[in-house]
Amino acid sequence: MLKPMKLSMIGLGRMGGNMTRRLMKAGHSVVAFDRNPDTVQAYALEGAIAASSLEDAIGKSRADGQPTVIWVMVPSGKPTLDTVLEAATHLKQGDIIIDGGNSFYKDSIQTGTQLAALGVHYIDCGTSGGIWGLENGYCLMVGGSNEACSTCEPIFLALAQEGGYLHAGISGAGHFTKMVHNGIEYGMMQAIGEGLDIIESSPFKVDLHALTSLWNHGSVVRSWLMELAERAFASEPHLESIKDYVEDSGEGRWTIQTAMEYNVPAPIITLSLLERFHSRDDVSFSAKVVAALRNQFGGHAVKKEG
Repeated sequence: MLKPMKLSMIGLGRMGGNMTRRLMKAGHSVVAFDRNPDTVQAYALEGAIAASSLEDAIGKSRADGQPTVIWVMVPSGKPTLDTVLEAATHLKQGDIIIDGGNSFYKDSIQTGTQLAALGVHYIDCGTSGGIWGLENGYCLMVGGSNEACSTCEPIFLALAQEGGYLHAGISGAGHFTKMVHNGIEYGMMQAIGEGLDIIESSPFKVDLHALTSLWNHGSVVRSWLMELAERAFASEPHLESIKDYVEDSGEGRWTIQTAMEYNVPAPIITLSLLERFHSRDDVSFSAKVVAALRNQFGGHAVKKEG
């Protein structure tokens, strides 16, 4: 059995909150901090150690026999960078910061270099699993030093599905592989949406809930995304309330930019992103499907008709 560890979870949103629960269920001690004190108290009632500030969380997460470990799960970009850099000012040499959000991998490389100069380890952890991770476990792609990743392995293994954790390489590798993962996801969702749009537009009046269920039994296109499509059509046979408007959260753009940088042709991922832009102008059933899939796996908001 893996040794229980103590860590702080900074940010208790959809992902951070469920990760806190899964870690506590596995026997780890979690100090919980969020800008909303009511949210912190709710997790304290479930067994977390409440913290009133980032500095307080770091102080309460110190434990004998291990470095202080801080997991940052706040919105990517400036909020994450600001939180990481502020946390580093309260840490000691050998302590560890894990960035579990969708930071751009080049930013992660730079952040890792900055923290290394302070003697603080930085781990970039690409996290997939969405709102289902609490129940099913997450898929974790981790970048950082062997020393830091080995120290935190009990945490990663508690969060991940069996076989769902990989130390992908040096700093930046975790967020790089997660970026490409999300680019692939764009293309897969677009293909599902377009195929179902063709069927919905045909004269055959096929039951899309029954069809997506069928495709999950022995078909070569069976997948978790298809299971989520089946779930969405069980609620609404024609996705009546969902507007055909699909957001993009950045990773698809970064994947395409990186493909261009490395001279790698990536037409499917590129077109899937452009179709998301297209969805914001014209009526499209395929865009309804993609919007519904994003809502199913990640809890991403959908625009409603009306």
